[in-house]
Amino acid sequence: MKTLTVRLPEPLVTEIEAESRGRKCSKSDVVRERLQRAARPKGRQSTLLDAIADLIGSVDGLSVFVFAYSSM
Repeated sequence: MKTLTVRLPEPLVTEIEAESRGRKCSKSDVVRERLQRAARPKGRQSTLLDAIADLIGSVDGLSVFVFAYSSM
């Protein structure tokens, strides 16, 4: 990966730092994920299933809940 340096407003830095601490991941990870979300085509809206897709199968019973929720 390449390195890119940017200057951000202090409130945004504070927000990124708080999210980083809360999720126990690097600030770079937070910024990278936010940029990737912002770069998604506008026609494709993120759904609840998209948001938790990587967790399905990780928690017993979750896939049943998601199936029941998505068929409502």
